[in-house]
Amino acid sequence: MWVPALKNLTWAAIILGLSNTVVVLLGGFLVILAYPSCDHRYVFPFVAVSFAAWVRIVAMVPSGIAQEATAMTILESPSDNSAGVADAVLRLERRMRYKKWLWWTRFATVITVLQFVGATYLMFHTAKYISHPGTSSNCVLGIFSNGSWWKQRLLALFIIMACLVALVQCFAGSDVVNWRSYYATKDNAWKAHYLEVFDNGMREALCCLGRVRYLSVLEEDEVYSVARLLGDLVAYRASGTGHLELLAGLALLQRHGQSPRSFEDSMEAPEGLIQEAAALHKFAEAAYTGPLLDFGRNPFLFPCAWLYRQGLLAPWARNRWPILNGDNWWRGHAAAFLKHVNLTSEVLRQGRVNQAKCEAAYFIVVLHHLRSVVVAVRGTETPEDLITDGLCKECILSAEDLDGLMNSSHVHPDVKLSVESSFPHYGHSGILGAAQDLFMQIDGNPGDYDAECKSSGFLSSLLGAGCECDGYDVRIVGHSLGGAIAALLGIKLYRRYKNLHVFAYGPLPCVDAVVADACSEFVTSIVYDNEFSARLSVGSILRLRAAAITALSQDTKTDKATIFRLARQFLNLSERQRSGTEVNNPASDLYYGAITGEDLNHQVYESEYLNDSQGSEGQCRVFPLLNEADKDSVITMDHSKFTHPFESNVDTFDNPISQFMETVPRSESTSARDPPEMYPPGLVIHIVPHRSLPMSMWKACTVQLSAQNYKAYIASRESFKDIIVSPSMFLDHLPWRCRYAMKNVLEARSAQGV
Repeated sequence: MWVPALKNLTWAAIILGLSNTVVVLLGGFLVILAYPSCDHRYVFPFVAVSFAAWVRIVAMVPSGIAQEATAMTILESPSDNSAGVADAVLRLERRMRYKKWLWWTRFATVITVLQFVGATYLMFHTAKYISHPGTSSNCVLGIFSNGSWWKQRLLALFIIMACLVALVQCFAGSDVVNWRSYYATKDNAWKAHYLEVFDNGMREALCCLGRVRYLSVLEEDEVYSVARLLGDLVAYRASGTGHLELLAGLALLQRHGQSPRSFEDSMEAPEGLIQEAAALHKFAEAAYTGPLLDFGRNPFLFPCAWLYRQGLLAPWARNRWPILNGDNWWRGHAAAFLKHVNLTSEVLRQGRVNQAKCEAAYFIVVLHHLRSVVVAVRGTETPEDLITDGLCKECILSAEDLDGLMNSSHVHPDVKLSVESSFPHYGHSGILGAAQDLFMQIDGNPGDYDAECKSSGFLSSLLGAGCECDGYDVRIVGHSLGGAIAALLGIKLYRRYKNLHVFAYGPLPCVDAVVADACSEFVTSIVYDNEFSARLSVGSILRLRAAAITALSQDTKTDKATIFRLARQFLNLSERQRSGTEVNNPASDLYYGAITGEDLNHQVYESEYLNDSQGSEGQCRVFPLLNEADKDSVITMDHSKFTHPFESNVDTFDNPISQFMETVPRSESTSARDPPEMYPPGLVIHIVPHRSLPMSMWKACTVQLSAQNYKAYIASRESFKDIIVSPSMFLDHLPWRCRYAMKNVLEARSAQGV
């Protein structure tokens, strides 16, 4: 099949193809009409614009063929869970097909740019002729003043079409074939398609950032794993929901907001924990030795601030700074860390700033005046850190990973019993890998543990009996990704150092509920207001998608036709191959399919509520849409068992979308098919402002923190299961905001005690 079927073409491709054809025909006619008596310099703009339009038409054909071949290869390729040599070959073919189509689309983009430049050039010549009609002898544009009326109209139509086509192509995109005409509602096809989109995009972005090695990798590496996860999260496309529709729902979530939560019944956080967390926060913040920290604090002068903090302005002083693994020639990362914490070089004993996959940058500091050894773990700052963040699929925690909880003599027996009796336990895959690597870096193999300072680990050489820091406290700190890695590292080290405590600021959810509770004695997570990091998990993203559609459906200003179309699309679940497996929980499967785009019964379903005189109100019927004759054979469920996940008071009588969304379980209800829920580790302290009204984005950026506005409470980690969409959700994650808030909380308590 050399040319895609007409029904598979996008409307934009058809319109642009016809429009470019009109430009070619008009331009050719005008050139032929004027050329015999015309100088080539006057004909050139028209020839250039017409030729670019012709090339664009020609390029659409191989681009469409390559796009169709890509779609067919994706449909024929195996699922990502399959294995074997033949499957690997098919996956490689899929990647090659995608790259070929991608290069054709980029060629089309170059032609679009040339068309835009040509249209601008043509407009410039036209404006120049019109502004000086008597001084130019342009034989083509002279039609405006000397030609007949039909020639004038043809010339005007050509100029308008050339400019319009160039402008429209900038926004129409380069797709010739409609992907949905091939993928339809096939969930696996959409996942594979977006896997290639994300995989190729990330590799090229990493290449632009200097990581050329990722571009030539063909096997399934960490980039492929992150791309596969992102492809799974975009599987809502299989249900017909578009990206813009999802963003509109998220915008409505932000606009509607949530009522401020009352903390009157919550217990205030111990002042001693906040004091120590505030004192150690500077080490977690100082671990950001790259330009990211300075960019956030000095958006316009950050290059100067970073170069100063790195000590590059005084390279002759490089010998004053300690040597770190992976540091630059002038030892700038060591200088930046020590300048931020305002300490001398003698306190920094070991560290690492260069990274590969699932490796964390860290700094080890000895504070003799506080009798403490501080390990600061850096958060997300490099592309490798982003990959570690993206490896958020759950993995099983081994007994070795939980050694500090299960084999420690200073852990309560009940805690040990709860951990041992509830295996398997789950953790964040990327964070666990980084924590395991960091453990090997600073304290050696688990089998090397020895109470004497003769152990091969660096921490043991400091803290062992009779060693330099014998009896010192161990404090592990980190912000964001660094906080989560610090928590898992602390769990592995707690058996060896009973004076160990971890302070994680805005950590990612990285362990299950049992492990999170078990480490509360020596891990403290500090969460500032609405920061997204402590709520970012696979489960929370899935629920956020459902909430976005709910918000869109409940907005009274939204077009009703759009609402019902979205409802129908959201209910039309896609196909998923399942051999010989029965569905035991139709309502749970309906919810799972709705948020992931999977049809667990090979059929398309619709939910309908009954409200008749026989007292069937409040029941839900689920039946196949494609078989109207079988509607009498329905599955009936008691609707009282299911509730709306994000709203308690919803009128379900006149709102079919709300009726459907009421079958979605709340976040506390789980299914066997749901991913294991991840939580922030340890004791969670939530610092919240006492604001009476919602804040705008500008006010959220510029508001000054005051001691009277902030409180610190011990929070339930269950309250961090869902993402809160607010103007400050990203700004609250800036590390210095948490530090200022803790300082103000302490000042407020001090003022109240006077």
